[in-house]
Amino acid sequence: MSETRFTDQHEWVKADGGIATVGITKYAAEQLGDVVFVELPDAGREVGQGGEAAVVESVKAASEIYAPIGGTVTESNAALGDDPAKVNADPEGDGWFFKMKIADSSQLSKLMTAEQYEEFVKGL
Repeated sequence: MSETRFTDQHEWVKADGGIATVGITKYAAEQLGDVVFVELPDAGREVGQGGEAAVVESVKAASEIYAPIGGTVTESNAALGDDPAKVNADPEGDGWFFKMKIADSSQLSKLMTAEQYEEFVKGL
């Protein structure tokens, strides 16, 4: 069973078996404005939990995307290279950033559930 978890940096991670998909939340995409460029990690790159993994640039700002959990990047969303606006159109779906092999699945339980994240965003 897969469950989506969230960080206080507005990344989401959805684990499915030993692979996790990572992206930014709808809230983050709205705060960024129109995304114009995405720099994604290469497959095989090891990232630690909280480590810088990608960069997203919008008309307003450039922001680092941090790995919600540690692991090894298995694939990046090549579609974002051609169409970075997918991040705005579907941030929690087709606008995902990268997939990774999970190093330690217990890190997932330390992240926020959807309900906890919703409450967190209300307080911002």
